Amino acid sequence: MATMHEIDYTIHGDDMQFVEVELDPTEAAVAEAGSMMYMEDGIQMQTVFGDASGQSGGFFGSLLSAGKRLVTGESLFTTVFHNQSAGKKKVAFAAPYPGKIIAIHLSTIGGLLHAQKDSFLCAAKGVSLGIAFQKRMGAGLFGGEGFILQKLEGDGWVFVHAGGTLLERTLQPGETLRIDTGCVVAFQPSVDFDIQFVGGVKSALFGGEGLFFATLRGPGKIWLQSLPISRLADRIMASSPKAGGSAREEGSVLGGLGRLLDGDNR
Repeated sequence: MATMHEIDYTIHGDDMQFVEVELDPTEAAVAEAGSMMYMEDGIQMQTVFGDASGQSGGFFGSLLSAGKRLVTGESLFTTVFHNQSAGKKKVAFAAPYPGKIIAIHLSTIGGLLHAQKDSFLCAAKGVSLGIAFQKRMGAGLFGGEGFILQKLEGDGWVFVHAGGTLLERTLQPGETLRIDTGCVVAFQPSVDFDIQFVGGVKSALFGGEGLFFATLRGPGKIWLQSLPISRLADRIMASSPKAGGSAREEGSVLGGLGRLLDGDNR
């Protein structure tokens, strides 16, 4: 496997973060389309068919790589930011919604990471972006994020985004954690991932937590998020009067009158 580019980085911000990557001459970073915030003069941006790792093996390898990305719900293309100047240059990538950016050096966790789709933000050039199927059909069908995970492979830095507050935890051998399915961001392949029925008709129908939990069993590291984008979108839709929801903080008659006066009831 090719050695990754040794990039330097700084993560800025608190709730709406971005990562600033410093590239030496000839170094490059890869990112999802649309995540770039800014780049300094001297960096060339190139759109590449497939995962842009440089390990795809010609046209058919690129085609296979692009197909894998399509299956995971990502774009067929990735973007490479290459420093072609004689000095250090910086490029920045912004998180798509409130949360935290996680910097993970793949060499420290065995060179492989499984992540939920849409969580990958950017990486050092050379990191391979692939797919990993769930080991159990039940986890794929009811796990909330589908049967397919992203597989990030290499020996360099990758940057993954988590919604809300981030929790990084190391599970001991045999240690099990039950988690809301949407709150799982990433985990090492050594962690066993499965789903479990919540149990009890009332809990399943009225508990508000869905029908299934994700169960993660150690050993290995896991990364969790407190605010999945799906949960955030559901809350926004539920509170939107235009979408049939109700603004509970404005639940009185005067609240409705206020919205009429300030133009919100269009």
